[in-house]
Amino acid sequence: MRMRFLVPVAIAATAASLVLAAPAQAAVEWNGDADNGGTAVFASVLCDAPSYVYQPNWNDGRGKIFGFTKRPGSQRCEGHGIAGRTLSAGRTYWFGWESMTKTGNAQTVFQWKSWGTGSEHDQNYPVIMKVENSQLKIWYVAPGEEWILVGSVPWTPGTWNKIELGINAQTSTAGSFSLYVNGKQVADRQGARTWDLKGNVPRWGTYGSTITDVESVHWVDGLKMGSTRGDVD
Repeated sequence: MRMRFLVPVAIAATAASLVLAAPAQAAVEWNGDADNGGTAVFASVLCDAPSYVYQPNWNDGRGKIFGFTKRPGSQRCEGHGIAGRTLSAGRTYWFGWESMTKTGNAQTVFQWKSWGTGSEHDQNYPVIMKVENSQLKIWYVAPGEEWILVGSVPWTPGTWNKIELGINAQTSTAGSFSLYVNGKQVADRQGARTWDLKGNVPRWGTYGSTITDVESVHWVDGLKMGSTRGDVD
């Protein structure tokens, strides 16, 4: 059971947690489910040929899902950003979805990707999640490409997992992020810079230069974005 508390004003004014940073009213701000327009829910789709995204319906109650398919000979297949939305610093975003991979080495399955290239960003991907060696791992990548592993959990290929990721987007190290997998918190990073020079957007899919010679598939269902964890659970 999730406990809810009334927080004194003095504490609320100084607390840095994701929960306190979120508005009180819960609401889904973006419905990114495949049944809600297919890949048009993303700002763009980045799939190197011959990779592709397909949208099967397995008649399991989920409806259509996204199948990000990275074919041998390519590095990536990802859904990039949120169609029609420009995200901004100074607030909290929660993303929720169900995730399943074909193998235990799908490599990068989520990026909080910075805009720009080269000197246009300080952190290419401040928050990044990978499936490797049958583990789901989440990193904070600080300026200067300093990779800090902040959580991991066992990952079984062919099994659906519920993901809830909250990011308090801040241009300074006042930012933070928190990850829940199947209802269990596996990461809670405070003191993080989570908003880069030109801003950030989410990416889902499968990406990795170390797996170019094999097929990798990442299935994603029920994508949502809101201000609180309750919006996307």
